[in-house]
Amino acid sequence: MDQTVSNPLLVPFDNPLLICFSHLRWDFVFQRPQHLMTRAAADYAVVFFEEPVFETGSIPVLRRKTVAPGLEIVTPVLPHCPSGSEVDRAIAILLEDLVAGIEHDQLVTWYYTPMALKFTKALQEDVCVYDCMDELSAFKNAPPELERLEEQLFGKADVVFTGGMSLYESKRSRHSSVHAFPSSIDTAHFHQARRPQADPADQQSIAHPRVGFFGVIDERFDIDLMARTAAAMPTVQFVTIGPVVKIDPATLPTGRNIHWLGAKRYAELPGYMAGWDVGWMPFALNDATRYISPTKTPEFLAGGLPVVSTAIVDVVQTYGRRGLVDIADAGSMPAALDAALRRGCEMARVDAFLSGMSWDTTWSAMHDLLKPAKVLRHQGFRSLVDHV
Repeated sequence: MDQTVSNPLLVPFDNPLLICFSHLRWDFVFQRPQHLMTRAAADYAVVFFEEPVFETGSIPVLRRKTVAPGLEIVTPVLPHCPSGSEVDRAIAILLEDLVAGIEHDQLVTWYYTPMALKFTKALQEDVCVYDCMDELSAFKNAPPELERLEEQLFGKADVVFTGGMSLYESKRSRHSSVHAFPSSIDTAHFHQARRPQADPADQQSIAHPRVGFFGVIDERFDIDLMARTAAAMPTVQFVTIGPVVKIDPATLPTGRNIHWLGAKRYAELPGYMAGWDVGWMPFALNDATRYISPTKTPEFLAGGLPVVSTAIVDVVQTYGRRGLVDIADAGSMPAALDAALRRGCEMARVDAFLSGMSWDTTWSAMHDLLKPAKVLRHQGFRSLVDHV
């Protein structure tokens, strides 16, 4: 449930440190954690703490890289350890040394993964945030202890954010201060796709019309729908950008009109989108997609593309009902894509809707909620979970 606190911040943020514990690596795909932590660096010294990497013969050490003013990426580098408990102890020691070596008078811990609780118990934070961007327990290969640790994180957190409205409805009863912050948009970045420009080299030889997708290719991507739709529309070219994870690349469909271009940098995406005619989101409808709020929805729209999607709940509720995204199933997908190719994007309606969205606005609203959360902790109030 939403909670509003009007008290001013008791202690000013003179020298605050924010440590973000993420299951996603900084250089994997630029998405919600990267957007928010980049903006957080204007208000905090931000440490983006990644999951460990293992290198035979190494000693436990932190690999550190500054990627922007006030923003450092930290990766534990460990030798291969015989048990998970040894890994957690090694990371806990490295983390304790890291925090001790950074001068700060406030500490905010920001969790994307409850799994980080296994090595953060000794931290004495002023504010604890759980930014629940996905239902990780529903993802392929989810750790068996994830749900138990998430319950602990709800008890520890001062404030909880969710990455969409479906997640908000699912989590709102588990904490006294849950706030929905659905996927937002860097409009200026994706508006670049509206300008005429030369195709990237690996897209130049692909004919038109083009239907495009970018994002992670995993169990959420409906490869059977891709194969059937491409077969039903042989004169349309299907372009897909993104890393393939958790599924065998050999299972991806092939064909003369199917093009897998691999992962691209965030800066490159508008250049590829400029050469597409429709953006589509062929998500499977399964446990892993039940609560997703795809960031690419507003990104496609900001790029000037008409968009067709399967019936992802948050997409239907936020965009489909407003007529901004066409919703189709396997049987109607070819017809929906064909209609979108003929219709194009209704720029005025899209721009009016997106005008109220930005990652800057999202971060500002989140940051404001951290201040009353700190007041509550100093006054001795914690989440309702603590009192059950």
